[in-house]
Amino acid sequence: MRIDLHCHSTASDGTDTPAELVRNAAAAGLDVVALTDHDTTRGYAEAVAAVPDGLTLVTGAELSCRLDGIGLHMLAYLFDPEEPDLLRERELIRDDRVPRARAMVRRLREMDVPVTWEQVERIAAGGSVGRPHIATALVELGVVPTVSDAFTSRWLADGGRAHIQKHESDPFEVIRLVKAAGGVTVLAHPGAAKRGRTVSESAITELAAAGLDGIEVDHMDHDGETRTRLRALARESGLLTTGSSDYHGSRKTCVLGEYTTDPEIYGEITRRATGAFPVPGAGGPTGE
Repeated sequence: MRIDLHCHSTASDGTDTPAELVRNAAAAGLDVVALTDHDTTRGYAEAVAAVPDGLTLVTGAELSCRLDGIGLHMLAYLFDPEEPDLLRERELIRDDRVPRARAMVRRLREMDVPVTWEQVERIAAGGSVGRPHIATALVELGVVPTVSDAFTSRWLADGGRAHIQKHESDPFEVIRLVKAAGGVTVLAHPGAAKRGRTVSESAITELAAAGLDGIEVDHMDHDGETRTRLRALARESGLLTTGSSDYHGSRKTCVLGEYTTDPEIYGEITRRATGAFPVPGAGGPTGE
């Protein structure tokens, strides 16, 4: 059983539509795939309608948080998307994305980079706009060779020359809100030091004590030593460990199913969730 619990669509910063994502997941031999767009659930309906036979869809989101000045991402699974308090918090994060992205474009233009808001809007194509869309614009302009190269202190990384901070939630509050909405929380890529500063192990232990369910261990941004360290921390803190591709379509080099989650861990996640249930495929359209 192959399970990938961290994927993005055009509802945020992926390049596959939600329908394409589930079809591509099935074609990649996955049995379970999670749709975890940034701070939004707007891709759910399209994905659910397109789930093919043999694939199960887990609905979720990747929520933007900040702790002690460090940005982090919280994967939330199988929560009630209409629960009002969590919905209100997601909207606060989502609504700050456009003014933040506009400010980053202005800053880049002040640095004589000829990026335009119209270009970023075109790339986002109606999705929840974020730094990857601006990074793609920099690639189009020949400023950087790849999207990953835009996420440095020279450009868009936290604290970088063109970086603008957005509204980000307190992770302890996010855990509380997701739990109240019947969901399960997993800290995404907690050891991805190449992306910038990461939270300490003591902070993860505190999050675990506050109800965090798990940490994402098997991820393209974690080397072998980091994975070993995170597994030990998970054992000590009573946390589940997941593996995921963090798939973004053609925007990143990761592929569907590159890293996967143990079926027993997946079973425990679904057992703990009460806000929503996995969606088994009902033979959605093939798109052929």
